[in-house]
Amino acid sequence: MAIKVCSLSSGSSGNCQYIGTDRTRILVDAGFSGKKTEGLLSTIGVMADTIDYILVTHEHIDHVRGAGVLSRRYDIPILANKNTWIHMSKTIGEIKDKNIKIIDSNKDLLLEDLGIHSFKIYHDAIEPVGYIIYYENTKISIMTDTGWVDNNMKDKIKGSDLYLMESNHDVEMLKTGRYPWPLKKRVMSKEGHLSNMDAGETLSEVLSGNGEIVLLGHLSRENNTPSLAKETVRECLESYGLDTYEDIELDLTYRDRPTKLYTL
Repeated sequence: MAIKVCSLSSGSSGNCQYIGTDRTRILVDAGFSGKKTEGLLSTIGVMADTIDYILVTHEHIDHVRGAGVLSRRYDIPILANKNTWIHMSKTIGEIKDKNIKIIDSNKDLLLEDLGIHSFKIYHDAIEPVGYIIYYENTKISIMTDTGWVDNNMKDKIKGSDLYLMESNHDVEMLKTGRYPWPLKKRVMSKEGHLSNMDAGETLSEVLSGNGEIVLLGHLSRENNTPSLAKETVRECLESYGLDTYEDIELDLTYRDRPTKLYTL
């Protein structure tokens, strides 16, 4: 028995993560059109009509663009907290009552053979959350779109077998880049996005070096590069004594294509 994980895409143009077992298949966010999401799923051999649930982290368009279409087309329940439902309803359109599932942040729920825990993160949305998914003895943590990681968040995700961790920007690239100053302030704020260094420092506090998989997510096209994100995080982890070639598997997500399908 195994659980499979794929980041179908991660970035400001759209976010969608696939997690599936032999019994249950879920998406965390659906930030692309229905057609594009179907295409992304097909690249990993998954048909959209086999998705059982869509979990939403927050109401921003790059996380919910296709949620309503997919729900209507394939009769898929959407799970989100009450505040997120209120603020995304106009964006996703009309949903059948039976497919509107309101969940409580910081509470546990069971979706077939998957345990789900949502937890507070820091972003300029109404009630944004990260998700922890449990399957048998496997733990997966998804945490993007947060400008800060507090000790409670670190405690929650610690001990995961796979982390999808935001590594949005290089601070110097952001400061000297062409974004207007108000947008730079937003990205660097507590309710913005994690920098590469933030990601490395957070990971250094939660990783144990027991073969965990780390996927760096939501990389900025303007203020980061894949190689810079990976090397900054690698150097940070190695400064804390973690061997990023032997102790963990450090990899990237992409804005325009899926990662490989990880089997845990």
